[in-house]
Amino acid sequence: MTREEWRNLTKQKIVLLDGATGSNLMKAGMPVGVCPERWILEHPDTIKELQKSYILAGSDVIYAPTFTCNRIKLSEYGLESSIASMNRKLVELSKQAVIESLTERKIYIAGDLTMTGRQLYPVGDLMFEELIDVYKEQIQYMLEGGVDLFVIETMMSLQECRAALLAVKETCNLPVMVSLTYNDDMRTLYGTSPETAIVVLQEMGADAVGVNCSTGPKAMCEIVSRMAKYARIPLIAKPNAGLPQLINGTTYYDMGAEAFSEEAKELVEAGANIIGGCCGTTPEHIRLLAKKIEGKKIPVHNPERRRIITTEQDITEISLNRFTLIGEKINPTGRKKLQEEIRNYKFDTIVALAEAQEEEGADLLDINVGMTGIDEKECMKEVLYRLQGVSHLPLCIDSSYVEVIEEALRIYPGRALINSISLEKDKADRLLPIARKYGAMFILLPLSEKGLPKNLDEKKKIIDTIISKAEAYQFVKEDILVDALVTTVGANKNSYYDAMDTIRYCYSDLQMATVCGLSNISFGLPDRPLINSTFLAMALKEGLTGCIADPLQKELTTVAFATELLLNREDAANRYVEVVNEDKIELTDGIKKMAVKKEKDVRSFIYEAVLKGKKASVVELVKQGLSEKIEASSIVDELLLPAINQAGELFDKKKYFLPQLIGSAEAMKTAIDYLEPYLKQDSKQEKMGTIVMATVEGDIHDIGKNLVILMLRNYGFHVIDLGKDVKADVIVKSAKEHNAQIIALSALMTTTMMEMKTVVELVKKEQLSVKIMVGGAVITESFAKEIGADGYSKDAKEAVVLAKRLLDCQNKR
Repeated sequence: MTREEWRNLTKQKIVLLDGATGSNLMKAGMPVGVCPERWILEHPDTIKELQKSYILAGSDVIYAPTFTCNRIKLSEYGLESSIASMNRKLVELSKQAVIESLTERKIYIAGDLTMTGRQLYPVGDLMFEELIDVYKEQIQYMLEGGVDLFVIETMMSLQECRAALLAVKETCNLPVMVSLTYNDDMRTLYGTSPETAIVVLQEMGADAVGVNCSTGPKAMCEIVSRMAKYARIPLIAKPNAGLPQLINGTTYYDMGAEAFSEEAKELVEAGANIIGGCCGTTPEHIRLLAKKIEGKKIPVHNPERRRIITTEQDITEISLNRFTLIGEKINPTGRKKLQEEIRNYKFDTIVALAEAQEEEGADLLDINVGMTGIDEKECMKEVLYRLQGVSHLPLCIDSSYVEVIEEALRIYPGRALINSISLEKDKADRLLPIARKYGAMFILLPLSEKGLPKNLDEKKKIIDTIISKAEAYQFVKEDILVDALVTTVGANKNSYYDAMDTIRYCYSDLQMATVCGLSNISFGLPDRPLINSTFLAMALKEGLTGCIADPLQKELTTVAFATELLLNREDAANRYVEVVNEDKIELTDGIKKMAVKKEKDVRSFIYEAVLKGKKASVVELVKQGLSEKIEASSIVDELLLPAINQAGELFDKKKYFLPQLIGSAEAMKTAIDYLEPYLKQDSKQEKMGTIVMATVEGDIHDIGKNLVILMLRNYGFHVIDLGKDVKADVIVKSAKEHNAQIIALSALMTTTMMEMKTVVELVKKEQLSVKIMVGGAVITESFAKEIGADGYSKDAKEAVVLAKRLLDCQNKR
């Protein structure tokens, strides 16, 4: 199937996908704890009958049962050496189902990819290129099996979506769909908003993007409608049949086929072109859904083009009517101290500069580590990794070397801005395809191999030439910011006029955004901030969109926002009031209680290191604290615990997301590990209880479990980590051996959640005096009560509170 055929199909009809696989296989007898793919191959008729039923119900696309058939997942069962034959045979079973269905309709088979269960660096230890290779391996075997297209589904991490999408794109030219799963707060586990997902993935060349699993149809409508505001490609919706319920020891979904189809048709009205069912849905759900959407108008996505860059979580829109400040401070040029730190592979100053620029109102951060004597590519990568858990701002990638820019774009977990593309030394011809591949925006620098343009006409010609080249790669003007190319007025008396002519040409004639390197205008002159800010005010009046400048120069930002206020630009009043508020304390809420900027002592720095996940520097700060006679127990009780509490509160308020919370927990763990010998000497340190924790049998997800363990250990609990896919008898045996007060259980899949009840029943049978707490994406308070657990926690922060409460109950007995 070609991408053109796929586009035509989605224009001709609302494409109907299949329904659930896992929950139906469980009904058909697939036991918990087995490798699903191996069980399917041992019971081929079961999957064929299910898929034939979906085809007869009206499905246009069926998913080959290759969901977890990748090297990492198969290694959990010792089956990694069988990956080639298993993927080929699983695709062949779907092809047989199509043939045996005897339908005359064209049915397409999608090779199915999903998360591996391992976390990417820097949160985990899996490197981005290794993950791409894992996906490529599975993709190749599915291609050999004969799939028509690919689907990347049930994804929680945008970065893992990017890895899988790149793997498909670098392996073949087949169409590829991507769908993520969202929590109640309309964000993925890693904090990605619907808007961010659609912008990043469609710019990288996905042929459809959407949402599956995690919720029923009605709740999914808002996610789809939010994506539709930015989508230029088809949208996918594959909801669950409501929520799982436990009835007489068996998991059921609470939404029948009629109710499901009635609600699911609203997804088409919200903008979904491609629709199907996920957990709990059956062929009957799909059959009735096919009837409900028959004759419905096919959604058309043609939104207004916008200038949007993103982080992994959120979008930033660059508007012609709102000043954009790109922070320039992360650049070693002329800064000997920063150069020395980079040479020694130290990046604390860069992290501090990122934080400071964000606090002072920067909208983006320009990242440049170019200097002699270093591996610039590796340094650039490490800086991007360090900033992921620290800054909430999107990045502008700045390097003289194409290979450095490409490597940075490859690992950047969002949509970045390139600084810059010009006609120098075939730079445009090399960078434009790279920008297209990774979906980046770029700054157009009007330079050619001849150097600076001699006049406005020559500058216009360069601008027009690069725009024309960009359009050949499907870029539009909204993907480009034009550099006004400001030169120093000390050497060129017409510098101001040249820049203003360029700004007016782009703003009025081309309706394009413009930026400039602001400090260039004043080079070699005294009182540079005065010249810079005056030039900025005049340029803004002529239509300048933004500049690359120092956000720490208060005069600059004040003048910029005052000018916007006078020009009546959007949100100008609020921005002006905020920037001139002299009483503003520029630290997080927790740190405000202890210090004001420029008065921070080592206590504040330790607190901040944990709050902001500064694992690399926290030990040195703790050492300094000890040298200043702060007791180890005081560091824990007064600094580390309040900091991790603050991180948890920010997580609850959706200001922090999983990477930031894990970063804070890791920084605290590093500090605790160093303090442990001192704490043993300190009788005031509270001794907590023992907890045995595991992901239940059949479930090989452990992201949430690992974070809970980290948090519990940080609070002084002795946690025995049994890992994932753990049998009930092993869990209970471990609780006995370690004399545990609490057993903590995790499950992420509806097909494995009932194993929690098995553990509860075994504990009762053994008459153990132990409390049981449960949690996980599919677990609810009512489910916990139904199976007889003693408590439920929705996240790591709540797990600590629950564990303390259960321990108190144990101690009072």
